[in-house]
Amino acid sequence: KMKLAVAAILATSASALSFAPKQAAAAAGAAAFVAVAPAFAGDVGAGESVFNQNCSACHAGGQNVIMPEKTLEKEALDTYLAGGRSEKSVMIQVTNGKNAMPAFGGRLSDEDIANVAAYVISTSESGWDE
Repeated sequence: KMKLAVAAILATSASALSFAPKQAAAAAGAAAFVAVAPAFAGDVGAGESVFNQNCSACHAGGQNVIMPEKTLEKEALDTYLAGGRSEKSVMIQVTNGKNAMPAFGGRLSDEDIANVAAYVISTSESGWDE
């Protein structure tokens, strides 16, 4: 997908260069930045499924059966999650694990991890169903 997006950007930029070089160069630079920047927007619905299959044994309802104060509630994520409450921070913790939490980097795909991170952040904001 990324290769197609980059190719489309380059093709658009190349055709635009023949009409307005300065504007096209600026657009190509901005487009290249967007194309290279990592995307963290996961699919919340798919993330719920990944969460239910891999995380809910310890984190059902956004709780934490091992360390009860370190829940997946918004305030706890703000306080305890390294890097703060963000999809990126959740992705890092899920990938690498920490303390009693195992690393899922070798078990789940990057896409699954991005999806579960989107689900955790979204649900922390809307509230977990206990």
